[in-house]
Amino acid sequence: MAELEFDVLYKMILVGDSGVGKTNILTRYTKDLFSFDSKTTLGVELGSKIFKIKDHNIKLQIWDTAGQERYKSITCAYYKGAKGAAIVFDVARRETFNNVDKWHEDILKCGDKDVCLILIGNKCDLESRFVTTEEAKEKAKLLSIKY
Repeated sequence: MAELEFDVLYKMILVGDSGVGKTNILTRYTKDLFSFDSKTTLGVELGSKIFKIKDHNIKLQIWDTAGQERYKSITCAYYKGAKGAAIVFDVARRETFNNVDKWHEDILKCGDKDVCLILIGNKCDLESRFVTTEEAKEKAKLLSIKY
């Protein structure tokens, strides 16, 4: 099936530690698929979705970046041109929440100055939760971003 034509393209990035579920967020949002057997992202994966708003086709291009430290030197380059960024952490792994400040700093350092940010607590369906919604909302408030 041929992809629809679009009038405007917006780039968004997903960042966060390895294993927080960025790839599943991407595939669930763009293809309505979910996999329990996701593999580690190497470099970047790309997905897109087209919306019709009034008489315009808007294409949202989502870049799923690798969360491993060894890819940090190349992932910084992916931030360029992004109008939106989601910092993702796993509510069942506190260390991923502790690293939110680092990801936020990276986006501010490497990304465009007008990027819109959001914090996402992922895997909230798991029983073992080590980060509360209240903590996440407070972190987002401190960073002046949405949760």
